[in-house]
Amino acid sequence: MISVTKLLFAKNFYGDALRYTSTARHMRNGTSEGIGPVVVWNSTRTCNLRCRHCYMDSDSRRYTGELTTAEAKKFIDELAEFKVPVLLFSGGEPLMRADFFELAEYAAGKNIRPTLSTNGTLINLKTARRIKSIGVGYVGISLDGLLEVNDKFRGVAGAFERAMAGIENCVAVGQRVGLRFTINRHNFEELDKIFDFIEAEKINRVCFYHLVYSGRGSQMIDEDLTPAESRAAMDKIIARTKDFERRGLDKEILTVDNHCDGVYMYLKALAEGDADTAAQIKKFIALNGGNRSGIAFGEVDPAGYVHPDQFTQHHTFGNVRERKFGEIWTDTSNEIMAGLKNRKPLLKGRCAKCKFLDNCNGNFRTRAEAKTGDFWASDPACYLTDEEISL
Repeated sequence: MISVTKLLFAKNFYGDALRYTSTARHMRNGTSEGIGPVVVWNSTRTCNLRCRHCYMDSDSRRYTGELTTAEAKKFIDELAEFKVPVLLFSGGEPLMRADFFELAEYAAGKNIRPTLSTNGTLINLKTARRIKSIGVGYVGISLDGLLEVNDKFRGVAGAFERAMAGIENCVAVGQRVGLRFTINRHNFEELDKIFDFIEAEKINRVCFYHLVYSGRGSQMIDEDLTPAESRAAMDKIIARTKDFERRGLDKEILTVDNHCDGVYMYLKALAEGDADTAAQIKKFIALNGGNRSGIAFGEVDPAGYVHPDQFTQHHTFGNVRERKFGEIWTDTSNEIMAGLKNRKPLLKGRCAKCKFLDNCNGNFRTRAEAKTGDFWASDPACYLTDEEISL
C-alpha cells in the first residue's frame, strides 16, 4: 500500500505507523518490532453481488466449512497473542455473517483494530450506527466507477445507489469511511469523476487498487492497464492529490498492489526538478520496503487456511483450526513462505536486476505467476521502463 498523500506531503494517518518505520523493511514476520502482520480475514465467501474481478469467486449461495463463531473467537485470541494490530473483515460480503458485529466487537476488546471491507449495499443507518458503536476503525466501500460502470462490474443493477446510501449513512453517523476502486482498462477514465465524487460526498479516504489476476480477476489479464495507461492514471492521481492539498481538503489518497507507484512518484518528482519532494518520497519508500505479503500482511480464508494475501489463496501454509496463527506465520518449512520472507535471491528477470528492488521488493508475485507460471518471475504490471530501472 502506497500513501500518495504521505509521500507528497509527509502527513500522518493511522496506517502510516505500520508502513513507514525504521524497522519495517527488515522484519520477517510483522509490521515492526514486536508487532505481528496486518491480517485480512475473508470471513465468508457468500456475497449479495457478483463482481467481475472478485478474487474469491463469490456469489449469493451459502458455503459449508466456514469458521464457526467459537472457532473465530479462538482465532482472534491467537491473533491478539501474536500482537496483530489490525484485523480486516472481508468476504464475500462480511455483513452477511450473522455474527459479524459480535466478532468485530470481540476483536476490539482484544486490542485489535477491526476494519471492514464491504460493498456497502447492506449499510442502512441503524447498521452504520452499530458499526461505529462497536469500534470499527474504518469502513472501506468498493466502487468501480459511477452508476452504470459500477453496476456492470458488480453484476447487479442498483448496486451503485445502494452503496451510495451506505456511504451516506456512514458519513451521517461520523464513521470513518473511504472508497476502494480497482483500476482497469474499462474504468481508468473515471478517475476524475471519483475524485469529484469523494469531494462532493465528504469522503476522506480512497484506495486505488491495481488489478490482480486472481479468482474471477484471472479472466481479466488482457483488460489490465497498459504501461502508458498506468502512468497516465498515476499522473492523474498525483495531480488531484496535490489539488486537494492546495485547497486545504484533508483527504488520504492511496494506491494498492503495485509498489512501482512509489518509485514512479520519486522519478516524476526528480524529472520535475523538485529535489526536496523526491528526497522525501525516496525516504518513505525506503522505510516501507515494498510488497510485504507473507511478512507484514497475511490472509485467512473462510475455512481457516492461511495464505500470503487475499489474492494468493492457491498457496496455503496451514489452518488455524489445527495450529495457532503465529506458529503458522513463523514456520518457514513451506518454500513459498520461506521465499516471501527473503525473496530477493529468488526473483528473476527485470525484478532481479532493478535498482529499486529495495523499494519495491519484487512487487506482486501472484501477477507474475498468473502471467508466466513462475512465482518468482517479473511482475508484468511494472510499468517502469528498462532505462528507468537501469537495465
